[in-house]
Amino acid sequence: MQITQSLHAAIIVSNLEKSQHFYSNILGLQKVDRDLKFPGIWYQIGNFQIHLILASTIIPDTVDYEKWGRNRHLAFSVVNLEAAKEQLIAHNCRIQMSASGRSALFTQDPDGNLIELSD
Repeated sequence: MQITQSLHAAIIVSNLEKSQHFYSNILGLQKVDRDLKFPGIWYQIGNFQIHLILASTIIPDTVDYEKWGRNRHLAFSVVNLEAAKEQLIAHNCRIQMSASGRSALFTQDPDGNLIELSD
């Protein structure tokens, strides 16, 4: 087997309206059309997609509340980490700087899914 590309990640969410606000308005991701028969929203980042899938039950999976980077998370590169941090703070998003000391931070979507941003 030879894997050649990462295609998408599926994220389970409980409220599409809140999730759309976070991923579209706060993170600034571009929605893409989807032709499926279940509720969700797709976002495109380069050659990669995020699939938000609506579920009635969310099972939290955080194992380390002190260091968010030691939990399951998505990681994205940003042009300006300080501007991203200010954007998140302006929208009252929780953030945690990387415990490793590198230029990265972690935030959470409305369902607590962790996202890493670094430059």
